[in-house]
Amino acid sequence: MKAIWNGVVVAESDDTVLVEGNHYFPASALKHEYVSFSNNHTVCPWKGTASYYSLLVNGELNPECAWYYPDPKPEAEMVKDRIAFWKGVKVEA
Repeated sequence: MKAIWNGVVVAESDDTVLVEGNHYFPASALKHEYVSFSNNHTVCPWKGTASYYSLLVNGELNPECAWYYPDPKPEAEMVKDRIAFWKGVKVEA
């Protein structure tokens, strides 16, 4: 699977976990040269508190378009150390 934004592959892995229609990539698959940190957090009732990354690609910023659960609840352990994408980031095979 590949996560693509603004014409650039920002993450790539053949080891994704599909949860609620979102592919969660291993954290190691993320190309950190495109990552910009965000202080935003949200809470999912069953997964826990999500943290976010923004992407900066070719001079364009996509704010808070990637999320991860640094300390997921026990029932969501499958997403630990994994990152998912939205806000125009295409995820495709």
